[in-house]
Amino acid sequence: MTASPLRKLGSSDLEVFPLSLGGNVFGWTADESQSFAVLDAYAAAGGNFVDTADSYSHWVDGNSGGESETVIGNWLAARGNRDDIVIATKVSQHPDFPGLTATNIKAAADASLQRLGTDHIDLYYTHFDKTEVPVEEIIGALDELVKAGKVRAIGASNISAARLAESLAFSDREGLARYVALQPQYNLVSRDTYEGELQAVAAREGLAAVPYYALASGFLTGKYRPGATVDSPRAAAGAGKHLDTERGRKVLAALDDIAESHRVPVATVALAWLASRPTVAAPIASARTVAQLPALLGVADLVLTEEEAARLTEASA
Repeated sequence: MTASPLRKLGSSDLEVFPLSLGGNVFGWTADESQSFAVLDAYAAAGGNFVDTADSYSHWVDGNSGGESETVIGNWLAARGNRDDIVIATKVSQHPDFPGLTATNIKAAADASLQRLGTDHIDLYYTHFDKTEVPVEEIIGALDELVKAGKVRAIGASNISAARLAESLAFSDREGLARYVALQPQYNLVSRDTYEGELQAVAAREGLAAVPYYALASGFLTGKYRPGATVDSPRAAAGAGKHLDTERGRKVLAALDDIAESHRVPVATVALAWLASRPTVAAPIASARTVAQLPALLGVADLVLTEEEAARLTEASA
């Protein structure tokens, strides 16, 4: 496929592919060799934006957290392509580095750098905001990392509109590093998790949104159908529950029609809708196997008509 032009990430100097490859599966449902194959195929298609977190995947028996970063670091070393890849990782949820105190942020960043085998993180997110820590302390620590050259740009993942606005105001007032990206939960069956006040702050302040759960844990791939059995670790997590809602069924019907008219997979259409939304730079989606990648990569080439986008917006309201 021909890669589409890279998109600028907010006010940063980072330029990213319109699909961010989720690293949550690396070291979990994809072992190192499978992960390498997926990363190779993504990079070969022009992809350059890999998303992970220091906590992936501590929830798996035998894992302690950091497995995903280690796999990605090993891949970067094996391929010698560090400068070609934008690496995003996160802090606050690693069992050994919980929270967002200044001391923890800096220690966690050093641990991530070691696992990734690199001297800098391109985009460093606060994974979950910790409201007991003042924004001044969080931003101050992140700014130190930027000044030290360990981090190029900073972002926030799960954060309220009020705390995001407060953080940005503090950065502006003190002349410190400023969030350039926001990673909210956002997809066709979960719109109120971003639209509204949070999206308004992002739009006003020039932040790029990089939504997670872009395919609603697999529901928006179209594989969950009445009577169908899906073999997936996520099936139990309730991706199929959307079939029980009128909105879920309407969204699936609209996706089916539009996918058929473009002769593309349902997932490609769901990601294209997300990529067309105000403030969104690149949805995040993960692939356990190379076979799952083309449906995701197709977002770089599919442009929905205004009518198609409006139909999906209406179905998902």
